[in-house]
Amino acid sequence: MTRLYLVDDHQIVREGLRAMLEAKGHQVVGDSADMTQALADLLRLDPQVLLLDLNLGGRSGFELLAELQRRNLPIRCVVLSMSAQPRDVAEALRMGASAYVLKGSAGIELTNAIEAAAQGRRYLGAEVSALALEVLVHPDRIDPFGKLSPRERQIVSMVVNGQSSSRIGLELHLSPKTVATYRSRLMAKLGVPDVTALVRLAIQYRLLDAATQPGADFDLRQTPPQLALFADKADQELPTDGLAGAA
Repeated sequence: MTRLYLVDDHQIVREGLRAMLEAKGHQVVGDSADMTQALADLLRLDPQVLLLDLNLGGRSGFELLAELQRRNLPIRCVVLSMSAQPRDVAEALRMGASAYVLKGSAGIELTNAIEAAAQGRRYLGAEVSALALEVLVHPDRIDPFGKLSPRERQIVSMVVNGQSSSRIGLELHLSPKTVATYRSRLMAKLGVPDVTALVRLAIQYRLLDAATQPGADFDLRQTPPQLALFADKADQELPTDGLAGAA
């Protein structure tokens, strides 16, 4: 029996996973859609294995992986994600995940991954192994978002979902000026001049679907002039005093 904790932003997914895993003899000690609550629970409940989705409704599971690394917590992580992007597989493994399983996989693959992680071994299914190999064989094909830090990737996700610096600051407990500074710095890293170009880059590399995102302030199916109006408003938030002050 393995003590598990589940992090996914869809309650029906968490309930389904709990039922399946408990039927196989595992103990699910808790679950959450909120990363702050999840971290508090992980510290309190001390599970052996964490099942973690990467897309958490405007936030990234990479942030929780980074926090586990920073605190040096002895919790094994199995990433359970829809993302079949080589960059996500490589980044998750680099940040200490023991296994990476696609949500379209058979249930046996998830249980094998959990068993391997609980025993301190790595587990990659055949499809995920091919994705990881692609990173090694063709590093030049990896998209530019891989050069960003976990915090920068988190802010990119929130920006391209239409959130302003003020709203992002409230969610991440940062000042709007600090958020705008992060955004200015990451846009420089990516070589994009404005938010419109950032959104297009996110769509190109499948960081964002070309459709309405939950909680977004704009619809990516809008006409270009409408999207440009949003981008112009967002660009006005960029700092004018350089990159000083980013936390």
